[in-house]
Amino acid sequence: MPIRSSIRVSWIRYIKLLIDENLPKRLNVDFPEHEIFTVSDKKWNSKKNGELLELMIDEGFDVLLTFDKNLQYQQNFKKYPISVLILNAEDNTYRTLKQLVPIIQKFLASDLNVGPTVVSARV
Repeated sequence: MPIRSSIRVSWIRYIKLLIDENLPKRLNVDFPEHEIFTVSDKKWNSKKNGELLELMIDEGFDVLLTFDKNLQYQQNFKKYPISVLILNAEDNTYRTLKQLVPIIQKFLASDLNVGPTVVSARV
């Protein structure tokens, strides 16, 4: 008689995430379950926002993590089907942004909206 075993599969939503150049590169260690790149890794420094979003689409990125609060007003997100998480904090130091990591992880685990979403610790 063959032995039957059951394997429990845990599904983790895999995200390809780009960390903008206005954020500390060190944030990449806080999302080990996802494929993380920085703008610097991709050699996309100093690209305009529209060009950056087009490059992201071409390379199959799902999410841009940024500190650029103006991005949400400058781009037509009907043209760019990318989710953008805009971090809202006092400053963009790793020490400050580290507090937002659990909130960011919840967003990444949920159904992300196309376009900008402001991520803030404030209620």
